[in-house]
Amino acid sequence: MRAHPARLALACLLCLSATRAVNAQRVAPEPPGGWPVVTVHGETWNQQQLLQRNLGGRDDQTTQFPPHRVVGNIYYVGSNSLASYLIATPQGLILINSSYERSVPLIQKSVEALGFKFSDIKILLGSHAHGDHMEGDAAVKALTGAQVVAMAEDVPALERITPGGKPHPIDRVIHDGDTVTLGGTTLVAHLTPGHSRGCTTWTLKVPDGGRVLDVVIVGSLGVNPGFQLVNNKEAPAIADEFRRAFKVSRALPCDVPLASHPAMYKMAEKHARLAAGGPNPFIDPAGYVKELDLTEAMFEAVLAAQTKLAGK
Repeated sequence: MRAHPARLALACLLCLSATRAVNAQRVAPEPPGGWPVVTVHGETWNQQQLLQRNLGGRDDQTTQFPPHRVVGNIYYVGSNSLASYLIATPQGLILINSSYERSVPLIQKSVEALGFKFSDIKILLGSHAHGDHMEGDAAVKALTGAQVVAMAEDVPALERITPGGKPHPIDRVIHDGDTVTLGGTTLVAHLTPGHSRGCTTWTLKVPDGGRVLDVVIVGSLGVNPGFQLVNNKEAPAIADEFRRAFKVSRALPCDVPLASHPAMYKMAEKHARLAAGGPNPFIDPAGYVKELDLTEAMFEAVLAAQTKLAGK
């Protein structure tokens, strides 16, 4: 006797939560004065907890989450805590985020489980120049020959990501507002700097159910523990860059919020609801605003704490 899909999805969600609790990663050194804390929309978080929410447990980064259709021609092909997206077009596939090099076989398995050919990936995009999101670019390039696209401000950091000594492939350098098009699907690159200098938020319009939905794939807006917003020698105006990112993000129309870490849009919870039928839970404009409110409040709290410590 088969279990009901909704019960299976709920069991998967509970198992995922338990795994994260068991495999919780080490807490970063607490800063002087303690972790900045915010309460937004009735939820209280400190800076370390917010990071842990995104990263999950030790195994979540390399554990396959059930691949699934999100909306229209967009599919999820990532792990429990590192998001990768597949966009299917008549002229081939677009992959967003290769994750770690060791993640590439997982992504390939998910792509093929959905009935697509990994070799049909024509374009590879990324959210920002951190190893957990773009280290696997060279491996994907070697397997597919895909064109690797990178935001100009992230090129220096990407060139330092060389797993096994392999040079980081970059075939096309883009700038804020540039577009990437394949098979009738066009993505717009929005520079949302701070988390990385070239952090990129991708937007696209997707026909679905007789209407056109605005999809926003957030690069990242978080301030990781230990990151300097004050007295940052490499980027003295980094706080202003974050503020620009929030301003840009709030101006984007959004029906379907996605992100570089699935916890940022409550993927596991929504996936469980998806199996139960009814309206698509990934259509969540209010959730987009709530996440922006949370991450911006945390940014301001961290900035205030660092400013106080610096005596400014």
